[in-house]
Amino acid sequence: MRTPRIDLPVAEMPRRWYNLAADLPVPPPLGPDGKPIDPAALTAIFPENIVEQEVSTERWIEIPEEILEILLRWRPTPLRRAYALERHLGTPARIYYKDESVSPAGSHKPNTAVAQAWYNRQAGVKRLTTETGAGQWGSALSFACSQVGLGCKVFMVRISYEQKPFRKVMMQTWGGECVPSPSTETRAGRAILEQDPDSPGSLGIAISEAVEAAISDGSGETRYSLGSVLNHVLLHQTVIGLEAKRQLELAGETRPDVIVGCAGGGSNFAGLANPFVPDVMAGEPIEIVPVEPEACPTLTRAPYAYDHGDVAGMTPLLAMHSLGHTFVPPTIHAGGLRYHGMAPLVSAATAEGLMHPRAYGQLQCYEAAVTFARTEGIIPAPETSHAIAGAIDEALKAKASGEPKVILFGFSGHGLLDLKGYEAYFAGELENYPLPEEVLARSLAVLEGLPRPDRS
Repeated sequence: MRTPRIDLPVAEMPRRWYNLAADLPVPPPLGPDGKPIDPAALTAIFPENIVEQEVSTERWIEIPEEILEILLRWRPTPLRRAYALERHLGTPARIYYKDESVSPAGSHKPNTAVAQAWYNRQAGVKRLTTETGAGQWGSALSFACSQVGLGCKVFMVRISYEQKPFRKVMMQTWGGECVPSPSTETRAGRAILEQDPDSPGSLGIAISEAVEAAISDGSGETRYSLGSVLNHVLLHQTVIGLEAKRQLELAGETRPDVIVGCAGGGSNFAGLANPFVPDVMAGEPIEIVPVEPEACPTLTRAPYAYDHGDVAGMTPLLAMHSLGHTFVPPTIHAGGLRYHGMAPLVSAATAEGLMHPRAYGQLQCYEAAVTFARTEGIIPAPETSHAIAGAIDEALKAKASGEPKVILFGFSGHGLLDLKGYEAYFAGELENYPLPEEVLARSLAVLEGLPRPDRS
């Protein structure tokens, strides 16, 4: 009997993270003076052990045993062969998906949440602040903090706070405090509310609030934690791709022809794709496809530039594809993909032609999600639906050409707490929203005068 599930023995779980920065250098973060920042400046918001990982160019970094012990509660995660989806599409392609929905929080996010919470505790930190879009990251960090004994405060983008109320309950269950952003608790939040009392919020605003809350705590016992974008976050997520590589071998596959993942800030996508990038650089014919919403087209329509990671400009300038740090995205249901910038490592790889991004409308993505649910049985998160839409496109291309391609995509999380979006889809209340050119132009104006990355 053929099995749709390829499990990796616990003994073969990765004991090291892979750091793409060793093979693909990225332009350094800059300070207000336009010069590279001293990494020590980052210790105002991150502990030294996290900063060391952020700036590291070591190719392999050992995973501490205490972190492994927590990750082993759900890792290694299954690699699944989507036989039912293949039959439905009538494709000769072999479709595999890495199922990160089996974690306690239902997504890939705990892979870095556990690591960050543990490193902060080792550094003597007592509390963490963070932002969250759809609530996946806030839930994961609340879970991780509960496991290592830290307090956790989450600023959740207001529109998602209203759309996804049970994410707040998850955070509370694990001991986290959840605040809708923009809030009246910070200067950054109050400034936004003065301009727009009905602001739906954005990840850039929530980041500003979380960073301010960490810096303004006079005790010195609070630090900030980021769920995506930065190098150390992507590093922790590479357990996904490292496991998938070995699982494909166990399934008898030499390599994937196409790798697809949804991309917002870049963490789950890079976690799956980054371990394969050196293979592409060595000449392997693997197409790596990040998929983003057409309402927030960071990789497909925004320039590769230096920009702040937050609205208030409290973060250093990062080299990334960016829609402009003041960008307030439309209120699509894929809240985890509503970010103005893309991870510097993913941005650099895209700029070098190692990745080939696409953007889809939310109706196509929900259609793909429903197709997946009715064949494979799992209800995907709205974010994950973008990866599924990309994988289906690739499978239909293989059908047209007759090529038995191997497609690997990231199933970044389930959608059991996102059913309001499905309800709106079935009621015909959703629509596509290609970002208008005039809105994009206004948003990009904030980049004028900022430096551009040197790609020489």
